[in-house]
Amino acid sequence: MFATKAIETDDKAALYRELAQQLEGLLSGERDAIANAANTAALLFTTLPDLNWAGFYFLRSPDELVLGPFQGNPACVRIAVGRGVCGAAVEQRRTMLVEDVHTFAGHIACDAASRSELVVPLIRDGRVLGVIDLDSPHVARFDRDDQRGIESIAQIYVKASDDLGVP
Repeated sequence: MFATKAIETDDKAALYRELAQQLEGLLSGERDAIANAANTAALLFTTLPDLNWAGFYFLRSPDELVLGPFQGNPACVRIAVGRGVCGAAVEQRRTMLVEDVHTFAGHIACDAASRSELVVPLIRDGRVLGVIDLDSPHVARFDRDDQRGIESIAQIYVKASDDLGVP
């Protein structure tokens, strides 16, 4: 049985190192992408402060993301590639760190309480599989340390999980 361990530190690099170790232990021996996404979302949501949403969107066709496992309020189910922060991350194949979502042209407001967002693409062998999406009710909640930390979390998830039949 896996038990999360509270991470008590003001050092974000140390926080993400410990979080990565916990995630590797949590996903060890499990290859199912949905199960791993569910546990990853739960770990992020319960470990990282000041989040109101943590979850996954998976690329189910060349032009559409579909909601995957998450923690938080109900969310938009389908997002067109190129639309919103998640769609932009897929289209541009890069992490999107948005300090204030109200200044992001085309932002999709699934939860009106969200003010900042961090979206990291899940990439395997050059193919985008989907994204990890984190939302916060605080402006500028995420910074480059969070970006690097969640990018490492995304790599752990991709390495541990089987493909999802992404086109």
